[in-house]
Amino acid sequence: MSLLYPQFKDTFARLLAAAVGRRVVVLGHARPDGDCIGSQIALARVLRALGVDAVCANPDPVPRRLRFLVSDTPFISLETAVADSRSAIYVDCADTRRATERFATAFPSPIACVDHHLSNTGFAEINVLDTDSCATGEILAGLFLDAGLPIDAATAMGLYTGIATDTGQFRFPATTRRTFLLAAELVARGADPARMGLELYEQESLGKLQLLQHFLASLELCCDGRVCIGIIPESIYEQTGTGPEDVEGVVDYARSIEGVQIGVFIEVRQGAIKASLRAKDAALRVDRIAADFNGGGHACAAGLNVKDEPLEIFLPRLKAALCAGVEALATPAAPSA
Repeated sequence: MSLLYPQFKDTFARLLAAAVGRRVVVLGHARPDGDCIGSQIALARVLRALGVDAVCANPDPVPRRLRFLVSDTPFISLETAVADSRSAIYVDCADTRRATERFATAFPSPIACVDHHLSNTGFAEINVLDTDSCATGEILAGLFLDAGLPIDAATAMGLYTGIATDTGQFRFPATTRRTFLLAAELVARGADPARMGLELYEQESLGKLQLLQHFLASLELCCDGRVCIGIIPESIYEQTGTGPEDVEGVVDYARSIEGVQIGVFIEVRQGAIKASLRAKDAALRVDRIAADFNGGGHACAAGLNVKDEPLEIFLPRLKAALCAGVEALATPAAPSA
C-alpha cells in the first residue's frame, strides 16, 4: 500500500521526535465523542509502545458507552497532569477552548495537534491538520500505517470507532475509498465492528429513550420546512436520570426528515445554550453559521455555545442565520459580467 498521508510524513516524524523524552498528556475536547476518545487512546498507546510516558486527560469523564475502548490506557485528572509537568498533544480539537478554559489555561502551548476540523487555525507548535479526512481517527490510522508503527487490538478498536462514529457508520459525505481501506486494515489488526455496534447502539438506557421522546416531541420545522429544530430543556435531564452524553446523536433525527436540509439540536444547561447543527449538503457550510455564534466545526457538522443570552433572544437569531444559509444555497448565483 502506498503512503496514505505522504504530505504529513515529515511533520508526523517531528511530532514523534518531540514526544521522546517528555511526559505527554493527550488531550481531547469537552463532552468527548467516539472520535475524540478513540483518537486519544490510539495516540497514547502508540506513544507508550515507543517508550514515551503518555497518558490521556479530558474535561469530562469517558462516556459510559465508550468505556469499552479504554482497556489499560491511563486517564488522569487535569491536576495530576499539571503536577506531572506534562506536555500536551491535542487531538480532535479545533482550538484549546474545546477542551474548556481550565485545560486551555493549563496547557496554553501544546507541542502538537492532530485534527480534521475546518475551523482549526493551527494553534500548536506542530500541526497535523487534514480537513478532507472524515475523522481524526482516520488521520492517525493512516499516519501509524505509513510510519510502520505498532497497532494493537485496543488501538485498532479506538481508531475504528472514531472513524465509524464520525462517518455516521460510513454514510456521511466525508466517507471515501481511503476510509474503507483503513477500516479494513484496522479490522485485520483487531478492531471488532460487531462489538462496537453492540456497545454504542444496543446498550441504551430507558432514560435515554425517554429523553429522545421529549426531543422528538419538540421538533419544529422552519425556513419552509428546510430546517428542523428540537430543544431539550435542562429539567429533562433530572426527570429522565440522564446526562449530556445521552444526547449524542439525537440531532440526526431532526436532519433525517424528508425535505429538511439542516437539523438542529438545542439544549439549555447550567445557564448556557448549546446547539449542534447537522447538514445533508456540505455546501450549506454549517461551520460558518456556527462561527457567527463563536462556534465551529465541519461543513456538515458544527456546534456552538452561547452564554448570558436567553433562549427567546438566541433562537430567533439562530433561525434567521439558518434560513439565510438554506436560501443562499437555493438561490442560483448571478452570472458574471
